[in-house]
Amino acid sequence: MHKKIMSTGLSWFWLALVIMLFDIGSKQFVMRHCWLSESVPVMPFINFTYAHNPCAAFSCLAEKGELQRWILSFISVIIIVFHLVIMYRLDKQAILTNIVYSIIVGGALGNLFDRMVHSFVIDFIIFYVGDWYWPTFNVADIGICMGAILGLVFLPVGHTTR
Repeated sequence: MHKKIMSTGLSWFWLALVIMLFDIGSKQFVMRHCWLSESVPVMPFINFTYAHNPCAAFSCLAEKGELQRWILSFISVIIIVFHLVIMYRLDKQAILTNIVYSIIVGGALGNLFDRMVHSFVIDFIIFYVGDWYWPTFNVADIGICMGAILGLVFLPVGHTTR
């Protein structure tokens, strides 16, 4: 028997779209208002620094050249489809689980969009304390990380999708 999509976790897909659109919009803002590598202080511990990242986190796959674009895009599609299938199997009332999966999907869609349109991911947020700097990231990365953290903290191990 087929479920009505709006009775499943896919009814939360709007949240993924909000994350993706906020990510794309923030990157467009930075591309229009900053020069590549320009750094603008935002707060005492955050700068906006426009950067192109052709790799994965921490320059993973940097040595693979153009191939890494397609490898990372394929991995993103697998992650997105995997989470959407789980959301389809969930009831829309599984609010926290659907939020976790939606923000991960939204972040993955934002970075996938960059890889398809620009051949690289646009990063611009730098968090630092004194001389210590976290690698440059973006809104999509925040969504993926927050979804993963929320999932680890609040979702029971081995939770069911039924």
